[in-house]
Amino acid sequence: MAASASDSAPAPAPAVQPYKIAVSDAALERLRAKLALATFPKETDFSDDWRYGAPLTDIKRLVGAWRETYDWRRAEADLNARLPQFTTTVSVDGHEDLKIHFVHKRSESPDAIPLLFCHGWPGSFLEVSKVLPLLTATSKDGEPSFHVVAPSLPNYGFSQGTSKPGFRLAQYAEVCHKLMLRLGYARYTTQGGDWGYFITRAMGRAYPSHVLGSHMNLILTSPPSPLRNPLLVLQHLLGWYTADEKAGLERSRWFQAEGSGYNRLQGTKPHTPGFALADSPVALLAWIYEKLREWTDAYPWTDEEVLTWISIYAFSDAGPDASVRIYYENLHPADDKDKDKQKAGGGLLQYNGAVPLGLSYFPKDVISLPGSWGRALLGPVAYERRHGRGGHFAAYEVPELLAADVRKTFGRDGAGAGIRKALASS
Repeated sequence: MAASASDSAPAPAPAVQPYKIAVSDAALERLRAKLALATFPKETDFSDDWRYGAPLTDIKRLVGAWRETYDWRRAEADLNARLPQFTTTVSVDGHEDLKIHFVHKRSESPDAIPLLFCHGWPGSFLEVSKVLPLLTATSKDGEPSFHVVAPSLPNYGFSQGTSKPGFRLAQYAEVCHKLMLRLGYARYTTQGGDWGYFITRAMGRAYPSHVLGSHMNLILTSPPSPLRNPLLVLQHLLGWYTADEKAGLERSRWFQAEGSGYNRLQGTKPHTPGFALADSPVALLAWIYEKLREWTDAYPWTDEEVLTWISIYAFSDAGPDASVRIYYENLHPADDKDKDKQKAGGGLLQYNGAVPLGLSYFPKDVISLPGSWGRALLGPVAYERRHGRGGHFAAYEVPELLAADVRKTFGRDGAGAGIRKALASS
């Protein structure tokens, strides 16, 4: 008897599928072979001077550990055990459908708030690992709990890479928004630092009826205007800032002068460093390790932590070179209309009164601006705190501080009342 159509046709794949990281043995063997063939710079009297970049001694030690003692399989098993992961396909206007990898953990609290956690470069979904249990835990003090969604952005981690030019912030925002809708979260909050700051700002602009609030731990604004913000300009000219704000401005000046060269290179010719990042695990390690050390507040990185962080890039679906293209796309708008929007900050650095904000400042972030700028120039601030410790990767460095700020932002003393009302009516 001939098989029926229902017998022979494959069952349709579910919209959301469970996922486990499973790097192939061949990829691991190829990595070890490349590490064994590494050629290091010749040693000089200043080979370990951080002013020149990643120290030779550190990189040699890490390469040796990566090749001989580091156990990716153990790290892989740990990530799979601790982080509930999934994939789904998201269509992007003007681009291909993309497989998106994401972490998704629901709180047991019946009134938990949906929260999108958005990473940047050189981060990944790994940054959510320490705050995930803190944010999803049922609160004992009346502050909210969260259903947390942390995607690997396209071109990062275990999400698919893009094949067409022009994948800009609007497209990243579209992916994140459609992912939240796919999971049944029509109204949600966001948390972002680094590129996550820009992407969640773009989401608040494009989908204001869906984004109920945004917490950010990298706060960027346009400079105050003498015409629109004369008091802010006067404050700046007179130096009327707290000691912490003055230290933040000094840190920002250091970054612009001594720490931002990667940004210019990745924003103008991303394919050129991309060859090194794609082919050489040593180049990839040195390129990112420098940022892990320079952008954190004396965080005690272990070799295993560093190598797990870098391995996610080395084993990423799109390849580590793909991750830096976001810099180029953001600096190169498609047409004159986009250029005008870019000159105005694309709206992302302008005031958006539709989305309440939470602002967390950390002293060793790469940019740390005065609080008055964020309050006046970005949107209605529901909660704000300037911390005495922490850096660029706050969710990983000081997870308890970041989680507490997120709870306060969307809690009863922040934007919580409006969020609860909006969720109840949706």
